[in-house]
Amino acid sequence: MRFVEKLMRFVFLLCALTSVLAVLVICLFLFIGGIPAMGEIGLGDFLFGLKWAPGNVPASYGIFPMILGSLAVTFGALLVGVPIGLLTAIFLARFCPKRLYRLVKPAVELLAGIPSVVYGFFALMVIVPLVSSIEGNGYSILSASLLLGLMILPTIIGVSESALRAVPDSYYEGALALGATPERASFSVVFPAAKSGVLAGVVLGIGRAVGETMAVIMVAGNQAQLPTSLFKGVRTLTANIVLEMGYAADLHREALIATGVVLFALILLLNLGFSLLKRRMQRP
Repeated sequence: MRFVEKLMRFVFLLCALTSVLAVLVICLFLFIGGIPAMGEIGLGDFLFGLKWAPGNVPASYGIFPMILGSLAVTFGALLVGVPIGLLTAIFLARFCPKRLYRLVKPAVELLAGIPSVVYGFFALMVIVPLVSSIEGNGYSILSASLLLGLMILPTIIGVSESALRAVPDSYYEGALALGATPERASFSVVFPAAKSGVLAGVVLGIGRAVGETMAVIMVAGNQAQLPTSLFKGVRTLTANIVLEMGYAADLHREALIATGVVLFALILLLNLGFSLLKRRMQRP
């Protein structure tokens, strides 16, 4: 038995080290391939340049429009997905009848398994015409935000519901005993007690929104320009990499890898910001 326990401990340690090694290898590849390009282009010109034109002479490699585009689409997706996701999680955890739960829960889980390209086709057939009926041709920040807001729902709902169910029933029952309505007990007592897990769900949703590529390419318009209106097209960092990596070479290819470095850093900064917010919320 002792041999088996030691063997399994070694296996667990090996799995953990493999995960850490995979992250380190990815970071190493990105930085080795991207940092020299940033140095050759110029960090300021690369991060804050307003023009992306690799085919020009001289070439321009400014990704600032794509950075703002990624942030705009992600922020729009959060405005759509977070309120709907959190309210749905509260409903499933506290108010949903068991018969209805058997229908709603599998439907939410099914959303997580739908391929991105299917979401993209849905947006092309439904969201884009709807937005175009308001203004523009429909390929816009608004269309991408609505689509991503739908795509991040399963992540936010699943994690938030688990966090809400982890709160002891005594919290809810105590609030009811003090005269609170079920709704007030859920929003004022149970929800604040689960805020750590809920925030984790939001962070995972942000990661999904920032990293999504295929569906965004199909509806965002993909113009490398500063986002000036919800009804104008935009290109995200991930879309820029996918659209041009197939034919890029030399400095152009290295600039796309450097774009991946910026995307990686952007996600780290967002996660760091939410971690600091989480610590601040946990202070008495």
